[in-house]
Amino acid sequence: MYSSKIAGIGHYVPQQVVTNNDLSRYMDTTDEWVQERTGIKERRYGLRHKETTTTMAVEAAKIAIERAGIDKNELDFIIFATLSPDYYFPGCGVLLQRALGISGNTCGALDIRNQCSGFIYALSVADQFIRTGMYKNILVVGSEMHSMGLDFSTRGRNVTVIFGDGAGAAVLQASDREGSGVLTTKLHADGTHAEMLSFISPGCHGGYHDEDKEKFGFPDDEYGGLFITQKMIDDHLTYPFMDGQFVFKMAVQKFPEVINEALESVGLKKEDINMLIPHQANLRISQFVQRVLGLRDDQVWNNIQKYGNTTAASIPIALSEAWEAGKIKEGDLVCLAAFGSGFTWGSALIRW
Repeated sequence: MYSSKIAGIGHYVPQQVVTNNDLSRYMDTTDEWVQERTGIKERRYGLRHKETTTTMAVEAAKIAIERAGIDKNELDFIIFATLSPDYYFPGCGVLLQRALGISGNTCGALDIRNQCSGFIYALSVADQFIRTGMYKNILVVGSEMHSMGLDFSTRGRNVTVIFGDGAGAAVLQASDREGSGVLTTKLHADGTHAEMLSFISPGCHGGYHDEDKEKFGFPDDEYGGLFITQKMIDDHLTYPFMDGQFVFKMAVQKFPEVINEALESVGLKKEDINMLIPHQANLRISQFVQRVLGLRDDQVWNNIQKYGNTTAASIPIALSEAWEAGKIKEGDLVCLAAFGSGFTWGSALIRW
């Protein structure tokens, strides 16, 4: 049986820098307020009408493919993780395939909608495909264009100040080198509190999951009229919702749990970790996890200060940056971990 390794990694962030002070022109917030709660100083926004989740993924993918030393036509499969796709359907996987100019080889494309833990889920799926010998070169992407769907008013402040745009990509390849590459992945989910971090409307739910169906303004028509209503728009129900305190409490519990689970499954300890790449949800969460694991500052890569939370893109962006900075070397044990909407969470251990 093969194992999988990351043969190439790359990332892309838009040029447009948006500071906390920039956002204070649209909502009641300050630089101090945002930094104190999240650690974020600035984030990147894609250019309106010129950049999308797919176009950013293309830039990250090109770098990863080049560093992997393969031709784009050698890709066997594409796995694309995002919560902000260009279209409701088709998914970004096929759009990326088209934009890369490899539609002719008809390689498969799969989209994953697991939000903050999306890249780890995508990595795990790719790892299984390679271990079974089904594919040899898989492009795994996390990309987000959050700025297109945020509420830029004081009402939406608690969500809007957190998120930014960007993309990261990795090429996974088959390897016969024992004890290297992806050692294990651990995936979990619990839908009990799904609505605590959610983007519900517009959608096809028809109010089924909510006791107060009246708030959606559904018409009495026999057919149709449920996907989006004027009341949803007027009452600002067409934006993301997050119970920040609840999410924080869950995250600081699940992060250490899933990291330790991965370590124990392969007979390793937290002291063996050379680099932790946590999902960049909140600097305070990352710092808490670092303290619990007893890791030094140089063993944890944080970039939320300058990019914000880029959801499915945060881990591959951080991984790419850490590698480019020379902080990840051959033989290092790299741990990836994430927690997010669903709730879903997961971890991966990689021997570089």
